[in-house]
Amino acid sequence: MKRIFQYTITPDHAGMKIYDFLKSHEYSKAVLTHVRKTEGGILLNNAPAFSSARLCENDHLTITLVDETSSEQIVPIPLPIHILYEDDDLLVLDKAANQPIHPSINNYENTLANGLAWYFAQKDESFVYRCINRLDRDTTGLLIVAKNMLSAAILSEMGKRRELHREYLAIAQGEVPEEGIIEAPIARADTSVIARCVDFEHGETAVTHFKRLCFQNDLSLVSLKLETGRTHQIRVHMKYIGHPLIGDFLYNPDFRLIERQALHSHRLSFLHPITKKPLSFTCPLPQDMQLFSEFFS
Repeated sequence: MKRIFQYTITPDHAGMKIYDFLKSHEYSKAVLTHVRKTEGGILLNNAPAFSSARLCENDHLTITLVDETSSEQIVPIPLPIHILYEDDDLLVLDKAANQPIHPSINNYENTLANGLAWYFAQKDESFVYRCINRLDRDTTGLLIVAKNMLSAAILSEMGKRRELHREYLAIAQGEVPEEGIIEAPIARADTSVIARCVDFEHGETAVTHFKRLCFQNDLSLVSLKLETGRTHQIRVHMKYIGHPLIGDFLYNPDFRLIERQALHSHRLSFLHPITKKPLSFTCPLPQDMQLFSEFFS
């Protein structure tokens, strides 16, 4: 997959070295190294240039990023994927339940990555898998996949700065308080390689904001926003306050109402990593969580 970026140099950037100009446009060290090693990766007024060359007003700078080979460990498999948005730099998808986002020992051919590899193979395009915001296997909803190394680098930094704004919807047991903030550090549980727990001595800082949207039949529909992104954060925090998510095989293994944790990435908003235009997406509750719509009408 090839991505070409064109820049016309303004007076504000005249006199800068190409390297510094690209750094100001959020090119990471890894991306800059790749560009410098790519034949024709840097063109100044259509001629090859070193990153140390200085820019003049109205110069035309062309940067080419090339992914020549696809991710080797991801086998293309014709799996259903639901793409809500796609452009030259990223995709936004609605991930289904029971779908890991990347291959592992026990999930080699049934992941979102496999389905995307097939999608791009049908278009005869190379594909390097760069998932930005991760979701657990059984958590549904919105996530971002970057299509080139520059958008991936910028989106990753945006994630670290908490500039990818996400809202989750969950169905929790009992009557959750009207709203609040859970500040409880999370660590790996001693008895499991998978499970996490609140641990005030060894845990990492974790902060979750929640708001109860409605309550009926001993179930609460809850909106949640994260300040931090610890593994299983919502699931662990909701159990910690006495309101675990229904159907959660690790923290509340009661499957009478749903066969997975009732957690959905509902809303996602951020600035486009390249154009800086605001993007916002909303994804309705999946069918298995809509079964409870009569409780929340």
